[in-house]
Amino acid sequence: MDYSVGQVAGFAGVTVRTLHHYDDIGLLVPSERSHAGHRRYSDADLDRLQQILFYRELGFPLEEVAALLDDQATGKADPRAHLRRRHELLTARIEKLRKMAAAVEHAMEARTMGLNLTPEERFEVFGDNDPEQYAEEVEERWGDTDEYADSQRRTASYTKEDWKRIQAEAADWGERYGALMAADEPPAGEAAMTLAEEHRQHICTWFYECSYEIHRCLGEMYVSDERFKAFYDALRPGLAEHLRDAIVANAARHTA
Repeated sequence: MDYSVGQVAGFAGVTVRTLHHYDDIGLLVPSERSHAGHRRYSDADLDRLQQILFYRELGFPLEEVAALLDDQATGKADPRAHLRRRHELLTARIEKLRKMAAAVEHAMEARTMGLNLTPEERFEVFGDNDPEQYAEEVEERWGDTDEYADSQRRTASYTKEDWKRIQAEAADWGERYGALMAADEPPAGEAAMTLAEEHRQHICTWFYECSYEIHRCLGEMYVSDERFKAFYDALRPGLAEHLRDAIVANAARHTA
């Protein structure tokens, strides 16, 4: 059987102009011409076109595609070796696409804000302190870090009950830290360092892997950023600085 240029374009998902170009450069010359001079393609021509499109999909320039196929046609290349080569190229392409898909998925997750709650549920859990009000600032400051991406990935699946548990754990910790300060426990004392470590573990459990170095940086921010300082000092006056010093002491004993 033979096929018109329009039929072949339809089979292969290419344009008629592309087939004309392949003919003009000698890459795919139709086996036949009608009496009126129209191109007619054979099954062998379709096989060659399939191979051309395969190599084009892999990014080969037309000149290299022509050389590969001509070597095969003239017997310079073993057909089995040709198939093995195609298999290797496909396998490499699949792996590259897999990595690209994983990278895109990772980027999508990192861009997704993690509060999977309705407005009513957010109000129930956070009241007037909805953390999404700082979402843009957080992304601008830490959006290119692994910790940010990890936090967004984890929190994206949290339910209202998860957030309530997080809030409850934080509130309980705050009460115990306030009691510790009321008992005049020093920041470098065992009790304060234990609660500093619990603070770090809370972050590791719910948000991201918080190293001691990162924890020290957070401690400094709790003092230097007025919003964090106001939050911790509302639990007990001076708590932000006390916690910062306890975090430093706890990190020192674990990294010494």
